[in-house]
Amino acid sequence: MNRPLIVQRPKVLVTHWVHEEVLDQLRRHCEVFANYSRDTWPSEVVLELARHCDAVMVFMPDSVDDAFLAQCPRLRIIAAALKGADNFDVEACTRRGIWFARVPDLLTVPTAELAVGLALAVMRRMGAGDAHVRGGAFAGWRPALYGDGLAGKTIGLIGMGAVGRAIAQRLAGFDVHMICSDPAPIDVTLASRLHLEHTSLEELLARSDVVMPLTHLVAQTFHMIDERAIGRMKPGAWLVNVGRGSLVDEAAVAEAIGRGRLAGYAADVFEMEDWAQPMRPRSIDPRLLADTTHTFFTPHLGSAVDSVRRDIAMHAADSILDWLRGEKPRGAINEI
Repeated sequence: MNRPLIVQRPKVLVTHWVHEEVLDQLRRHCEVFANYSRDTWPSEVVLELARHCDAVMVFMPDSVDDAFLAQCPRLRIIAAALKGADNFDVEACTRRGIWFARVPDLLTVPTAELAVGLALAVMRRMGAGDAHVRGGAFAGWRPALYGDGLAGKTIGLIGMGAVGRAIAQRLAGFDVHMICSDPAPIDVTLASRLHLEHTSLEELLARSDVVMPLTHLVAQTFHMIDERAIGRMKPGAWLVNVGRGSLVDEAAVAEAIGRGRLAGYAADVFEMEDWAQPMRPRSIDPRLLADTTHTFFTPHLGSAVDSVRRDIAMHAADSILDWLRGEKPRGAINEI
């Protein structure tokens, strides 16, 4: 009597919480090991599970290097539910014949919306105002917590990729003047429609009331906003960061706010998150956290729109299923 051939289903690890429909999509074809909590697993737990899997869906807190891959001989695809690849050694994946896929275009609009919100929040002292009301001290209008507004300001956008363009489109209705710096040519039609001026980084820093670094994090852009750059900025300017934490030297920013050189800093991303940076600080500068009048922070909420996060994870799952069908993953950024 012939026994039926048993074909083992591929094993997939999902390192962070995702919507149930994403897991259902994977379960139709794979054996899924998922993190059902809202917490980040310790790296040793992720590694122990990943070494038995064919595919891993990773997220912002994860980090994958060659040493990790060396202990995962079955691994054939890493699908990142995010846009940036800063914390992942894509070259090591390529050398080992492992696909690396990411989500290229679903985070742009939520991130751009948050950037505008952060600028308004820090300039209008919303954090301090909220604390004032919740603390029970509010007894009606008083001449206090005067801030600033966007109208009439010059906004400097460093980098005109998808997020930079989306921010410019949303700021167009705020009666601002926008200047940008990018080594690549700017779309003439877009620049004309938004009255967007292309200039050098040095001039942008000198003229802008609000500066937003929006570039990729590479060696050349690490701490691009440091003590020297801040010294070139207009005194009393504001800084807003929704790009990568390490584009900004947080210690230099804290010092500049303390001296009154910067009016304030708002951020959704922080240096401590950039796991691939060996000298990264392990926490946010306490001077920034203590100053609720001149800073406003959100906990990496750039893509934290429920429907968007579902779509991001589903895109990563689809990349895994593409690989399972023998196709190039739709989000692949390497060739094997």
